[in-house]
Amino acid sequence: MAGAAWGRRGGLALLRGALGAASRRACSSGAPVRAPSAAAQELQSSGRGRFLLEHAAPFSAFLTDSFGRQHNYLRISLTEKCNLRCQYCMPEEGVQLTPKSELLTAQEIITLARLFVKEGVEKIRLTGGEPLIRPDVVDIVGQLYKLEGLKTIAVTTNGINLTRLLPRLKEAGLNAINISLDTLVPAKFEFIVRRKGFHKVMEGIHKATELGYRPVKVNCVVMRGFNEDELLNFVDFTKDLPLDVRFIEYMPFDGNKWNFKKMVSYKEMLDTIKQRWPELEKLPCETSSTAKSFKVPHFQGQISFITSMSEHFCGSCNRLRITADGNLKVCLFGSSEVSLRDHLRSGASEEELVQIIGAAVGRKKKQHAEPVLMSLPLCRDALQNPPNSKQWGHTFSHWLTSRASLPKQTGKVLMKNKLTRQLFLPGSYPEQQRQITMGILQTQLRGCCVFQKDPDSTFDTKCLEASPVGQVSVDCQSEEASSGSEFCTRDLGSCTRVPRASDNLTHTDEEGRATMVDVGGKPDSKRIAVAGAVVRLGEKAFGMVRQNQVKKGDVLAVAQIAGIQGAKLTSQLIPLCHNIPLNHVEVSLSLDESRYAVVIRSSCQTWGRTGVEMEALTAASLAALTVYDMCKAVTHDIVIEEVKLLSKTGGQRGDFSRA
Repeated sequence: MAGAAWGRRGGLALLRGALGAASRRACSSGAPVRAPSAAAQELQSSGRGRFLLEHAAPFSAFLTDSFGRQHNYLRISLTEKCNLRCQYCMPEEGVQLTPKSELLTAQEIITLARLFVKEGVEKIRLTGGEPLIRPDVVDIVGQLYKLEGLKTIAVTTNGINLTRLLPRLKEAGLNAINISLDTLVPAKFEFIVRRKGFHKVMEGIHKATELGYRPVKVNCVVMRGFNEDELLNFVDFTKDLPLDVRFIEYMPFDGNKWNFKKMVSYKEMLDTIKQRWPELEKLPCETSSTAKSFKVPHFQGQISFITSMSEHFCGSCNRLRITADGNLKVCLFGSSEVSLRDHLRSGASEEELVQIIGAAVGRKKKQHAEPVLMSLPLCRDALQNPPNSKQWGHTFSHWLTSRASLPKQTGKVLMKNKLTRQLFLPGSYPEQQRQITMGILQTQLRGCCVFQKDPDSTFDTKCLEASPVGQVSVDCQSEEASSGSEFCTRDLGSCTRVPRASDNLTHTDEEGRATMVDVGGKPDSKRIAVAGAVVRLGEKAFGMVRQNQVKKGDVLAVAQIAGIQGAKLTSQLIPLCHNIPLNHVEVSLSLDESRYAVVIRSSCQTWGRTGVEMEALTAASLAALTVYDMCKAVTHDIVIEEVKLLSKTGGQRGDFSRA
């Protein structure tokens, strides 16, 4: 690209900024395009504006791919290190780090950034790892700010170090912030990220709003069984703060043991939110935007959805990425990389680097393929060697009738094709291909699965995710198989019947790590649980409680309120519990003089997909602890005992009553 063209491109920065919103077409969802501002119209009608438009250099051919996508947004990873261990992002033990000598230096980062900006990049986002743990991050932002034509310098951070660094970053030129926060419950935060720091993140968010960032973007990865119950709380978070809470569909990455059952789709999230705020408004969006944005009227902030899995935005992608070790990635999901670091250190000229970048951009595919899926031989064969769709006939259409039946249907089709070791998917139905392949992924990730054969059977439908990924056996899925549940191992021909009661822990994954139970597929039903506890006070304290002479007040009344409140807060106190709307909570306390004890009984009721045993037990426990707290000034010889579930009704496992 000629130097004169680069100069004209820099001179057009102001005009592009004014006209950018108007020049973009409406987004795929049909939302209106922002009209040009008065300043843009004035600039366009002025003599200088007309001259710039008439003599504008075309967008860099080197940053335009074969599908016409113009890449004006560059993400630069400053480090591979991170001070958190988010479960969806990184294994608990961390990742093998690249030697420091192989990472880009600050000067190399600026050299490459300058080159991309000359070619038309207008926005640079600094990422990681965690970018704010890099010691020279403020200096890097300051040098980027000096690049002519660069309009936006952004950072994506976990927020742990944000409060301390943000004033200096703002002064250096940082003008956009994304903060990752997946829960508003401190205990759950610590569980998800395997570290402390919730309050530091919240301080960072408030600091950003105080310093005038508008909006402060909050990235929330939504995972079924982890935080989908907090959607409404996050929306409410935007009521009094200028935030853009961005709900991100759970995506596959190396190390996060991705499972599509954990993914909550954009439409499911939107439906949940609209039930609470039916007046939710769709906001205009730009063509290259990855977000679908909405706003509750009269709220300061807004919400957005990043639909990278259910409705990919590959067609309007304008992003390129440089990894911490200097590799150019033209697609986040792509496996191909080009080492700009090696060429830079070998003395390549600016023109040679531009040619290398242009060649990589030119090879960018039309859309990504989920790497987890493509790593599985069955999926790869199916997607790369599709036969004629007529070979499928009724079987194919029947397979897609119900998402809930995918595991069972997949088993049948795999059985019919196991001799050839091939799985055929019709090539003319891309959306159906995706749905089927997701089902295959679920089956392969299981290793050993249990399927319900007869809806009237007394056996549960389960998936025992206890084996590594491997060949899936389908012998137990034959039409001649007996009714009831069957456990199918990878060793062909091995089947074991599984009774209703399970010997397996439901709150652990296939590697024994804690996880929430997915209740999305369970039917709603009336659930009731009753729990109890006993607090032995001793004669003196018991007498004072009976006479209501304890200095702190009415022990029984306060404990009753504490128990009710505890039941409502169970999901915040116990990280793996679901947030359940309770229809009724009752806590009663009675005095047993024969044991000098307070006898507590709690009852919880709901209509939903999971039971309320934990709510009842929490209510009884909190009531008992409150009795202890109010009486400990009298004596410490207090014993809390017999905290137990007394009965439960409803649910697939049937009723329970303690003799």
